[in-house]
Amino acid sequence: MRKPVAAAAVCLATLATGCGAQVETAESKPASSAVTLTNCGQKVMYEKVPERVVTNDVGITEIMFALGLEDRMAGFAMPDDKGDLTGVPWKDGYDEVKWLSKQQLTQENVLDARADLVFAGWNYGFREDSGFTPDALKKLGVPSYILTESCRNGRTDSSRGIMPPLDALYADLTNLGKLFGVEKRAATLVADFKKEVTAVQAEAPTGADRPKVFLYDSGQDQPFTSGRYAAPEEIISKAGGVNITHDLNDSWTTVGWETVVERDPDVIVICDYGDVSAEEKRKFLLSYAPLRNVSAVKNKRIFVLDYVDLVESPRNPSAIARLGAYVRTVAETDAAS
Repeated sequence: MRKPVAAAAVCLATLATGCGAQVETAESKPASSAVTLTNCGQKVMYEKVPERVVTNDVGITEIMFALGLEDRMAGFAMPDDKGDLTGVPWKDGYDEVKWLSKQQLTQENVLDARADLVFAGWNYGFREDSGFTPDALKKLGVPSYILTESCRNGRTDSSRGIMPPLDALYADLTNLGKLFGVEKRAATLVADFKKEVTAVQAEAPTGADRPKVFLYDSGQDQPFTSGRYAAPEEIISKAGGVNITHDLNDSWTTVGWETVVERDPDVIVICDYGDVSAEEKRKFLLSYAPLRNVSAVKNKRIFVLDYVDLVESPRNPSAIARLGAYVRTVAETDAAS
């Protein structure tokens, strides 16, 4: 973005790293093999399998961990608070890989780590104003891979997103599986995530029973929220809700409070991260006068998910399951009233 379950679901996600499964080793592809991938709509050729990858932000880092690629990493950058690691099957990766920076990556971090690949995204590390871009790294001889959720879509200089958010996650897992020679591991993750999401959808409300949902990231003068190309879009829709800002052809963006009031969400999902706690955000929403007649505020229907749940990451399917349970309760309550 800008900064930084059921036991069966955990076991499914762990198939890449545990639960008794035998998996490929990353060494299954010769180190000299060249690989061509489609990243952000462009064909990109990687001359060799990277051995010293550095990543920016928690979701991107955990994509590497979920693929079992800790041994191919030279470090990661992310803020102090990685969020709740309870039940995260790849949490040991944080102990195995060096924490390079509690800020965003810099060229200095990359060069000091002797990185041979930077995995980051636009506004997830890559920024024109800081000069930390794929083109700048290319001039230093360091290849990049761009998080698909963050791909610029050409509508404006800053609009991001080129495909549905879960497709973006699956594309990155598949691409990285090919690059590192762990295609079977990537395919297993994708298949298990799809199965988990399908199970939630089977029990989700449909039609007019689907609650309207607003994703609140931050901001008091204007709320920062999710358009159709950020992960919350499908976390909400697959859970059985309707994202009230689905019509925004962007990933993360700002809207006016008048839009929220007019579209009258039944549920507000808070993105928990940063200096303002989820409880502080909740208190603001419940006390902000313009929202007093909004259904979610009147009924105090506010649900909290961690930042890493709501950016592209291998935690997205679990977030869908948890929000799905809440959305079903809301729909059932409304149907009975």
